[in-house]
Amino acid sequence: MCQLLGMNSFLPASLTLSFTGFSQRGGCTDHHADGWGIAFFESESATPDKPGKGVRYFVDKEGASTSPIAKMLRSYPIKSHNVVAHVRKATVGAVTLENCHPFVRELWGRYWVFAHNGDLKDYAPSLHGSFKPVGNTDSELAFCWLLQELAKSHVGVPTVQELTRTLAELVPQIAKHGTFNFLLSNGQALWAHASTKLYYVLRQHPFTEVHLKDDDVKVDLASLNSPQDRLAIVVTEPLTTNEAWIAMAPGELQVFVDGALAGCSCSTRMPWLSQPLTASSSASTNMAATSNPV
Repeated sequence: MCQLLGMNSFLPASLTLSFTGFSQRGGCTDHHADGWGIAFFESESATPDKPGKGVRYFVDKEGASTSPIAKMLRSYPIKSHNVVAHVRKATVGAVTLENCHPFVRELWGRYWVFAHNGDLKDYAPSLHGSFKPVGNTDSELAFCWLLQELAKSHVGVPTVQELTRTLAELVPQIAKHGTFNFLLSNGQALWAHASTKLYYVLRQHPFTEVHLKDDDVKVDLASLNSPQDRLAIVVTEPLTTNEAWIAMAPGELQVFVDGALAGCSCSTRMPWLSQPLTASSSASTNMAATSNPV
């Protein structure tokens, strides 16, 4: 199967450290060499501390450990509030560029980015709206159906809380067909759903030294980050050997806003969402953005 990597940050941050370790799983330390991709939601230069709507997007059918594009990204810091990345082990769909995750679509005047790990059996939903797959993966099909149903459920752009509630109702309809670990972002938040295996870690002050699992790299985050920095990393398998990664439970849906858990979790086996999202908004804070690796 494939592997997922996501980041949600309070201030715009680069993902160079985490991507350095993660990309090695695309054919070096693991066998996920059938393509890879990454998408960054970038802030506007006039408002660098506010989450942006624009997406910088890279995909490649070559393995991430050997791809020249991935090599460039391991050393080129792109600052973002929300990032979704994927390394692929093809199970459904050929090894082609159009089948590389993440997938990107527009809804309500915002880009949406989606990446999936798992196999969906006998999954053939009816698509009757404007969202159609370009490739032939079960993952892109699921993404198109999710956006179609979100568009039917809300007239305009809903709040993050409303979106989480709707996703908790829709996701079980897909997950009953098989393994449905996924990451989803519209630039405002990062949603993560676990069917089998997904971990997250919250990094904030006081920062510590971290040791990458897939590369011989140690970094003292305390020397690179300010006390205001705060972020969440979500991944299929922990990226470091000395951090307290938290395993998500099967059927658990989490939403991250401004580098923190957004006040509640949601079980897609028993959908509920009653608490307000409490993470503070970076849009109301005028701080210098970080460019440090996470």
